[in-house]
Amino acid sequence: MQFTIERSALLRSLTHVQGVVERRTTIPILSNVLLQATGGKLGLTATDMDLAIVESVPADVSQDGSTTVPAHTLYDIVRKLPEGSQVEIRSGGEQGQLEIRSGRSKLNLTTLPSEDFPVMSGGDLPHEFTVSAATLRRLIDRTRFAMSTEETRYYLNGLYLHAAETDGAPVLRIVATDGHRLARVEVGLPEGAAGMPGVIVPRKAVTEIRKLIDEIGDEVEIDVALSGTKIRFSYSDAVLTSKLIDGTFPDYDRVIPFGNDKTLEVKRTEFVKAVDLVSTISTEKSRAIKLSLDNGSLILTATSPEAGSAREELDVDYKDGPMEIGFNSKYLLDITQQIDGDDARFQLSDGASPTLVQDMGDPSALYVLMPMRV
Repeated sequence: MQFTIERSALLRSLTHVQGVVERRTTIPILSNVLLQATGGKLGLTATDMDLAIVESVPADVSQDGSTTVPAHTLYDIVRKLPEGSQVEIRSGGEQGQLEIRSGRSKLNLTTLPSEDFPVMSGGDLPHEFTVSAATLRRLIDRTRFAMSTEETRYYLNGLYLHAAETDGAPVLRIVATDGHRLARVEVGLPEGAAGMPGVIVPRKAVTEIRKLIDEIGDEVEIDVALSGTKIRFSYSDAVLTSKLIDGTFPDYDRVIPFGNDKTLEVKRTEFVKAVDLVSTISTEKSRAIKLSLDNGSLILTATSPEAGSAREELDVDYKDGPMEIGFNSKYLLDITQQIDGDDARFQLSDGASPTLVQDMGDPSALYVLMPMRV
């Protein structure tokens, strides 16, 4: 195998694929990236056996071939080469090593046979639809913060993607929850998505497809194909395939409060700044802040035995009776920072019941936040 490639093009693809490779693995070949040079293109493949990415990039191929080399090491080498340089790569020389040349630099990497590299087959993926990168970015960004990281509730460690209905209209909906907060965002159901099973896309797959979206631009169409066990995201240069979480996502509709009778409307930017300021004083462990409401006024307070106390007052649209409620300030910021519009609406019941948070400029997104004792 022998090819020449521009350094920035190789680095961009390596950045994508090396994120899939685990730094600690008991199977040596899983630390490697598969390089396949043929027909004017270089293909790069990485997998951890649950997630696989295949990306192709133009290259000047003078001899077809394939091999595997340590992914993170190759990435670090290419990253440290001069910008704008040409990289010449060849394999099949002494002791089966990969030779990398650029300018006066020459490096050799140990290889493993490409025949030993595991192939993660997509299998039959009967449900297929297309969404724009901009749409997928919005769905992910507005929900992923609420994914759980607890291994004991593994079925919450991802995004629940499914077809649903809102006011009789079919929608594609993504939900995430960690038991303390919930995020639900939806778009019109794309053609081909009707009848799809509800699936839980793992956190790592969500992270990697989100990285790809940053590179490709909002206008690119992404093809999504799935079955009950796997999902595939693909566009012209890359294919990301992931196993799905084998579990049952909870009935989230049961925790969304639609009967809360107290309404608070705030200017989002002012509110975020106030929460951020007051939470500086809250204890590191609980991050608790208290919201005290009464006829057009919101007072935010936090106290800490070590740090002291903080108080901020805002003029708000609130016409219901006095009430106090406590929240984890990080969770409150996570939700209000997802809101695009100028105003946020809080539907409250009492200090011990879940609060519904809505973007007044975007009815397709809603959030639920559990209160905490302050």
